[in-house]
Amino acid sequence: MSQRSVERVIGRLATDEDFRRRFEQNREVVLAEIVACGLELTPVEHRALLELDFGACRRFARCLDPRIQKASLRRRNP
Repeated sequence: MSQRSVERVIGRLATDEDFRRRFEQNREVVLAEIVACGLELTPVEHRALLELDFGACRRFARCLDPRIQKASLRRRNP
């Protein structure tokens, strides 16, 4: 079951700009929220997500068709 949770996190990182920004700012907090919402992560999966190459996530997200992305409507801090 936890592999599915990893796939959901990676999918959101690829398609949800706000989630991606929050994850980049504080991975530990975001992962704690995910677990609190009921998604299961093993200790190994948790560590792997903490150590994820965020630049690769950003590059992958830029390659996706905008029609399958959730764009942020929030203003970015300068």
